[in-house]
Amino acid sequence: MENTKSSYPWKYTKIGGVTRVSIETGDDIAHLPTLDQKQWTVLSCPTTGLEIDPDTLKMLDTDGDGHIKVNEVTAAIEWLKKVLKNMDSLTEKSAVLPLSAIREDTDEGKKLLNSARQILANLKLDKQELTIAETTDSVKIFADTKYNGDGIITEATASEDGLKKIIATIIATIGKATDRSGADGVTKELIEEFYTEAADFTAWKNLSLSDTQLIPYGDKTAAARDAYYAIKDKVADYFIRCKLVAMDQSTSPALEISKENLAKISEKNLAAAIAEIETYPLTIINPKAQLPLNEPINPAWEGKFNALKSLILDVDFAGKSTISEAEWNTIAAKFDAYDKWLASKKGAKVEGVDFAFLTDVVAKNQKDELLALVDKDLAEKDNAESIQEVNKLAHLYRDLFMFLRNFVTFTDFYYQYKTGIKAMFQAGTLFIDQRSCDLCINVADMGKHTASASQSAMFIAYCDCENKKLGKKLQIAAVVTDGEVDNITVGKNGVFYDRAGNDYEATVTKVIDNPISIRQAFWSPYKKFAKFVEEQVEKFAASKESEVTSKANTAIAEKTTEITTAAPPAEGAPATPPQPQQFDIAKYCGIFAAIGMALGFIGSAIVAVVTGFLGLKWWGMILALLAVILLISGPSMLLAYLKLRRRNLAPVLNANGWAVNAHAFVNITFGATLTKLAKFPFVKGRDPLADKKYPWWKKVLWILLIVGIIGFVMYCTGKLERFGLKPIPMLDFTDKPATEAPAATTPAAE
Repeated sequence: MENTKSSYPWKYTKIGGVTRVSIETGDDIAHLPTLDQKQWTVLSCPTTGLEIDPDTLKMLDTDGDGHIKVNEVTAAIEWLKKVLKNMDSLTEKSAVLPLSAIREDTDEGKKLLNSARQILANLKLDKQELTIAETTDSVKIFADTKYNGDGIITEATASEDGLKKIIATIIATIGKATDRSGADGVTKELIEEFYTEAADFTAWKNLSLSDTQLIPYGDKTAAARDAYYAIKDKVADYFIRCKLVAMDQSTSPALEISKENLAKISEKNLAAAIAEIETYPLTIINPKAQLPLNEPINPAWEGKFNALKSLILDVDFAGKSTISEAEWNTIAAKFDAYDKWLASKKGAKVEGVDFAFLTDVVAKNQKDELLALVDKDLAEKDNAESIQEVNKLAHLYRDLFMFLRNFVTFTDFYYQYKTGIKAMFQAGTLFIDQRSCDLCINVADMGKHTASASQSAMFIAYCDCENKKLGKKLQIAAVVTDGEVDNITVGKNGVFYDRAGNDYEATVTKVIDNPISIRQAFWSPYKKFAKFVEEQVEKFAASKESEVTSKANTAIAEKTTEITTAAPPAEGAPATPPQPQQFDIAKYCGIFAAIGMALGFIGSAIVAVVTGFLGLKWWGMILALLAVILLISGPSMLLAYLKLRRRNLAPVLNANGWAVNAHAFVNITFGATLTKLAKFPFVKGRDPLADKKYPWWKKVLWILLIVGIIGFVMYCTGKLERFGLKPIPMLDFTDKPATEAPAATTPAAE
């Protein structure tokens, strides 16, 4: 869609640092199809993850691709112009659709109005308005109607009992479809399939009834066949054993039941060992290869053999005590035709239906009557779809204006601090670290989202949220726009409330770190330096502790060894008293000297700074101090300023599948409304658990001591000579050039 010119006098406003068109009246909505698409804030948005009725979004998504685009929105507006008397009624966002709002001077409007009245009549309501709850409940709307245009007929559709039974049979055997009334029914395709299956199955079944060769054992043929195949392989095994024994009588013990095998299982519960017994021969091996019919049979096969005997052997070989392998093979030949007939079976889906009833259904062939009912139902398709259009109108009547304020413009997002209405992409509120974050967005794909959202220049805390009561889990991206963020780290817990008020346990899983404010950026270098120093001190202390502990353990071990290995004192001899440690003055002088040198180095550094300042006036010192502060905090503040200027919500929405057509800046002022910090009143009185305050006079003493040390060092190093204070020679540590000794005078010189 390309509309470069529009005669409509659009109004524009500055929202979120971008000029956007204003949508305030019904005329504005009606003329949106003429607005240049380049001026729309959004070009496409997903139909999921938004705080708006999903049914409304599906109705706007006419091509069903999961995204709503500009042309689909304008198509909905064009349709509304044909069915609504006044487009201004859309701005009321009412959930009640009055019939008086529907046009009667257009074909579309007349059709919808008739359908709306039909809905009221079906629901037995005596009023002139409809709610979304009423237009959505298609089950109630079509509950008392035989024909509703969906091409599905139910038992209630048919008036004849025979047709009702056929419909029930189709549902039970072939399948079912759910009618708009909520009842189970059948479609044209299901009816056609049923009659095809019924015709095929009855024809196949009748073939066996007319050909006696297919059923050699009459009604018992199926059971006889099952009995034959159940023992067929075991009988074949028996005949092979007989042939092997006939070749060599000495192999008989190996082919018969083994006494050793029986001995192994004799102490067991033989009923539990039936699987092993099944592997033994069917009966006693006969070298003549005759299968005995009246001799004892392997107990594991006795039941199957008796079934075979009663159904086949007693019929085919009545009065015989044994049969040969050739006679046994004649049984298989009888089942050849039957097996081929079984393989050609058709209509298996209706095999479980009473055959007499099925034969009657095929004979009467009421398929055309059922299909006629389907056609009669489909004849009401337009009226039924028109009823569905009323539901669409009710949804758009309530939701379209809100959707446009989040699609064409971001009005609801930027004016929420005034109206209290959140944007449709805001999922809820996260409470964490003494603040509430209102800019929380559902995340469908974490990897894809973080890759795009990192370009937003915003501080984002990704959270996994779970409500165990509802059995629901979700992921959100919470944008933090105010307050300190030192404590918002991975693993931090909070509570998330969705727009319906349901609470979720929230845990931070990932953080995209960006500046929150320039004030925070000012202190950032000092905090990082303090953290670095703290870490180094902790590392140093830990290493020293480990070193001291190691030395102590070594010393104790050595001392213990020395004591245990020393010769015991002679009996009666006085114990040697421990020798007192001698005071090593040289060692302690060295320590004090080292401390003095360290203090002197620190003092000299301070003196260098102070003497540099002494050459400046008071305002010069202040400027110098400010220059140092600016040198430290300036880069961090500049970087924060640049990032805060381009803090943009668009990449965060793009990560969820939006096609945002304009910037959506979140400046510091607006950001403060999206993240609210905890505020406490001033509390008088002293905290009983607070640390004791350090007395002021002790602080003064420490300051005087430090100043005294610095002054003493400066005095000793000659830094105060300019003020007439010369160091005492014996305390003069200044470096002086060596002077030559005066020449000795001689008497002659004198």
